[in-house]
Amino acid sequence: MTHRPRLAASATALALLAGTHVLVDEGAAHADGHGSRWGAPEAAATAQVWVTTADGGKRLERGEDVSFDGGKQDVDIAVDASARGQQFTGAGASLTEASAGLISRLPGGEREKLMKGLFSTDGDGIGLDYLRQPLGGSDFVARLPYYSYEDEQGSFSVERDRKEILPLLRQALGINSGIRVMGTPWSAPAWMKDSGKLEGGSLKPENYEAYADYLVKAVRAYAEEGVPVHDLTAQNEPLFETTYPSMGMSAAQQADFLRVLDQKLGAAGLDTELFAYDHNWDKPEYPLEVLEKTDDIERVQGAAFHCYGGEPEAQQQVRDAGGRVFFTECSGTDSDEPANTFADSLKWQTENLVVRSLRSGAETVVLWNMALDKNGGPHFGNCGTRCNGVVEIDGGSVAKNAEYYSLGHVSKFVDRGARRIGSTTQQPGGVENVVFENPDGSRAAVVLNSAGSPRKFSVTESGHSLAYELPAGAVATFTWPAAPTG
Repeated sequence: MTHRPRLAASATALALLAGTHVLVDEGAAHADGHGSRWGAPEAAATAQVWVTTADGGKRLERGEDVSFDGGKQDVDIAVDASARGQQFTGAGASLTEASAGLISRLPGGEREKLMKGLFSTDGDGIGLDYLRQPLGGSDFVARLPYYSYEDEQGSFSVERDRKEILPLLRQALGINSGIRVMGTPWSAPAWMKDSGKLEGGSLKPENYEAYADYLVKAVRAYAEEGVPVHDLTAQNEPLFETTYPSMGMSAAQQADFLRVLDQKLGAAGLDTELFAYDHNWDKPEYPLEVLEKTDDIERVQGAAFHCYGGEPEAQQQVRDAGGRVFFTECSGTDSDEPANTFADSLKWQTENLVVRSLRSGAETVVLWNMALDKNGGPHFGNCGTRCNGVVEIDGGSVAKNAEYYSLGHVSKFVDRGARRIGSTTQQPGGVENVVFENPDGSRAAVVLNSAGSPRKFSVTESGHSLAYELPAGAVATFTWPAAPTG
């Protein structure tokens, strides 16, 4: 079995330069991408631009092409393709049981339209290509009771997932065969835990092998249903035990368990890769400990992070230690003033989950529920403020939330295997950006104006500049086929 090697350890990859961040060389990372999925402009000295505004008046709307024939502005995004960072692996969300139930009940035509919009890049589709799937019940089930795949010892089955989740996953793969899937359990079966229930408690050490066998069975069962599981974490949010399926797991316990799981996956002939942690930015010492203790296990590739505590720059510590970084969960919520939700969500998510997270080593941008209803459900968890999905489904109608566009500004234009390249950026409250070079050499720059007023800026590469002005809170993606000439 061939494993991807971990990254070589590197020096800090984000240097501060005159109040801006600039990417420096981080060494090699693997790339397994494909050709660009957007239509490249004819002239190398011209960029295409797509814009979403804070008021929703423009939503991934194609603007007029912009030529690299302007002068540098006071705010300049200096692109340096020789400074190369991590690869891009994908963007997406989770087809939870709550999401799958809502999508499955849409009228056939609406369901097909939504699925194509989510997973195809044709037309206004955003081409999502990474799905993080709960293995068993989570707080966003469609109905109680919560469940595992083996509630009774010896009776393993994914039958409940066969009703709505697996058919939608197969449909998504039929639209976009490049989708990559991560599996994440919220809890081991209750009989394996010291609490004797799905909610809270810890895995008994004597059941490490049984739980590893359980996860191997889950990966195999999904593959038999036509849904390969490429990546796997051992536990969702291992530092949070609560009233829905959850399980505490210390870093030392996780390292010990991953060693058992690696052996079980190897014996089963599976090349599924493992990621540590799967929790918030505020405890980077947890994944660092796990990675140190599993340094001899090639299958343990890095760590996964969530957005509910800390700052995205903490991810860089894992990257600097030689691990890969996947960002795997963030739930949108309503603003205190609901009328501001679209603008607030577009700005916060683009700033934190796209720009800052990707500039801090992340290979993925993955939100939480793909779809929720007008009440932020169905759910049985801790959403005090209403949670939002990528889309909102109300009966037979579908509304695209800001999440759809914050993802789309990346997923529609950045291909798997793209490499982040150097670019100067302002701090939050200014003009922020992240830039990628696709496998075919084309560029994609995601730019956010996080200031409270319009901002004019330039994008400069190889001595050529384009000038553009973005309204307050707006996001733009610029694409051009190669270093501009002329």
